[in-house]
Amino acid sequence: MSRGDSISLSPPPLLELSRISLSFKGVKAITDISFAVARGEICALIGPNGAGKSSLLNVINGVYQAQEGQIRFDSEVRRHMRPHHAAERGMARTFQNLALFKGMTVLDNVLTGRNLKRRSSWIEQALGIGRAPREDDEQRRRAEEVIEFLNIQSWRQSLVGTLPYGLQKRVELARALAAEPQLLLLDEPMAGMNAAEKKEMSRFIVDINREFGTTVVLIEHDIGVVMGISSHVVVLDYGRKIGDGPPDEVRANPEVIAAYLGTRH
Repeated sequence: MSRGDSISLSPPPLLELSRISLSFKGVKAITDISFAVARGEICALIGPNGAGKSSLLNVINGVYQAQEGQIRFDSEVRRHMRPHHAAERGMARTFQNLALFKGMTVLDNVLTGRNLKRRSSWIEQALGIGRAPREDDEQRRRAEEVIEFLNIQSWRQSLVGTLPYGLQKRVELARALAAEPQLLLLDEPMAGMNAAEKKEMSRFIVDINREFGTTVVLIEHDIGVVMGISSHVVVLDYGRKIGDGPPDEVRANPEVIAAYLGTRH
């Protein structure tokens, strides 16, 4: 190699799954799944109902423990991680079924996403002494920034349970974003939304990715939405990976087309 030649070394992926398999009582839900997610990209997991998408997301953040394979996150290999540890390492997620505190305000729900950022003791927090007052101000300021970013400031003092479904989904996204994650896992963030709400949520996801550099892995059934916002698409069918690559490449994959049109089975 001449002195003028250079070697282009791409940074390691933020998330790398290697031969992940998951079973429930002997029934395989996920079989030998491997793929990598680059830092700063939006990666979509798609596939027909029952393909194993949510199960795989649950493996990534430690809700489920895979029986085989390993996960490398932020250059650290781990076989078993619990959700709390995943959150401490920089993962945040939303759920297919809303997991909000319906009797609390929007602001208070978003503030719960800041819990891991606190350094004061529970005694300091209970008595309002030491580091707690200054920390409370900082957590509130950060929460308010997220609320403004996602354009839900008009409802900041509203009880979450009184809001329309589409707004509740945005509040759940705000709570996850308040944790300042490296990796944001979104399980059907647009489920139950109309076309206008989907367009707005798509814009927010893209803005989060661009403004904060947050890596996003999302599950979404609307293929039009996925192809419009994702740089990387992974396709599952019956717990196996059948597609992995840029949207245009995946869209043209005969196996993916067959799975979606139902001609494969």
